[in-house]
Amino acid sequence: MSTEVNSAAYPLRISMRVTLFFIMANKQLMRVVETHIVPPGVEEIRVDHYTRRVFDLFPSLKSIRKAIKRGEIRINGKTCMPNATIQPGQLIELADPELPPPKPFRIQLRVLYDDSWLAIVEKPPGIPVRGNKFRTVENALQCNLEPNEKNDALRWPNPVHRLDTPTGGLLIAAKTSRAQVALGWQLQNREVRKRYRAIVIGRLEGSGSICEPVDGREALTDYRAIRHVPSLKSDWLTLLDLWPRTGRSHQIRRHLSELGFPILGDTLYGIEGKILRSKGLFLWAVEVAFRHPIQQWLLTVRIAEPRKFNTTLEREKRRWERYNGA
Repeated sequence: MSTEVNSAAYPLRISMRVTLFFIMANKQLMRVVETHIVPPGVEEIRVDHYTRRVFDLFPSLKSIRKAIKRGEIRINGKTCMPNATIQPGQLIELADPELPPPKPFRIQLRVLYDDSWLAIVEKPPGIPVRGNKFRTVENALQCNLEPNEKNDALRWPNPVHRLDTPTGGLLIAAKTSRAQVALGWQLQNREVRKRYRAIVIGRLEGSGSICEPVDGREALTDYRAIRHVPSLKSDWLTLLDLWPRTGRSHQIRRHLSELGFPILGDTLYGIEGKILRSKGLFLWAVEVAFRHPIQQWLLTVRIAEPRKFNTTLEREKRRWERYNGA
């Protein structure tokens, strides 16, 4: 994302970063993270359109209008409305609410990658990414990642995508505002490549794509079969690699269930009588690949699925062989 303002339309842009300056807005403590003085010769323009060009932390006009209404963008120290017009010489401030960090949830996370802008961790199954709960990955991140001294550092690391509560595996978290926006753009434009590994009930052959709407919205999942194992309880089990091309809620689980091959251990979309309730969901995020939001090089992280995947397949295979005298 470009951080430059068109020099012909906005000459002599002046931008300053302020790290330790606080203001009171709507009785809420705010920290000014960036300021801008409107240069001479700027034509009359609405504050929402102008500030979107000046501050590159907003992915859309809608997001900047919400920030203005929350009092996070101020003109000469005062709140404004999105349709207000700017004048040369005015001081525009971008503020960030000084919200208290959430209470730390002290569990150890496996950290696969950590720098000044983002981190990639392995989410444990059974713990939600975020929500109105104490036991969340978001609350655990601040206990597991290195502190950040960047000017646009977030109050605490922020997960930029979702994993279902029973799903484990790789999760990306932003540590700065610019990283959060850039990663959001990549996710929205389907530029983040994610691979999952799953065990499904049934014998699913070869490779293909599942293109079925989820909640009325386009949804696409690619799959490839890796291994087939006979099972006394489930007839067959298939180990799969999966690539969700869209990010709908429960997309992989719903797509496979609708195809007739539900994921092993899925209590929500599985087949009654064939769910291994004590083993959890056999779905794991094993790979993410994307452009680093600041450095722009390709970042790829891969992990192996848990041991329970292989032990379950081998156990089912041995049981089938014993029963059939193989």
